[in-house]
Amino acid sequence: MKHPAIAALSLFTLVSACADAGAHYTPILDGAPNPAFQSDLAACQALARNQRQFDQETMGAAVLGAGAGAALGEMDEDGDALGGAIAGALAGGIASAVDVSDRRKAIVIECLRGRGHPVVG
Repeated sequence: MKHPAIAALSLFTLVSACADAGAHYTPILDGAPNPAFQSDLAACQALARNQRQFDQETMGAAVLGAGAGAALGEMDEDGDALGGAIAGALAGGIASAVDVSDRRKAIVIECLRGRGHPVVG
């Protein structure tokens, strides 16, 4: 029974770490950064990091994945609902975390462009 708890804890740690990755993005500029770039970058990264609804979406996707995985695992001839739930939670959580990371990265880029920095990607 210890292994499922460890797997679940690992899942949530991994998903949390991945979801915040896009907020740390430093974009490529077309030209040299101006003096305000570092402070604007920090402000834009903080803005992206503070979008907590993304974290809720990731946890929701993990829960939905766990439910679907448990149902599919129960239908398997081995009847491993717990294994299916863990696999489903991993799949749902990781897929959502990647999406959240991309969305946070886009926030950093658009925020810097809005502040007048020549961001190319």
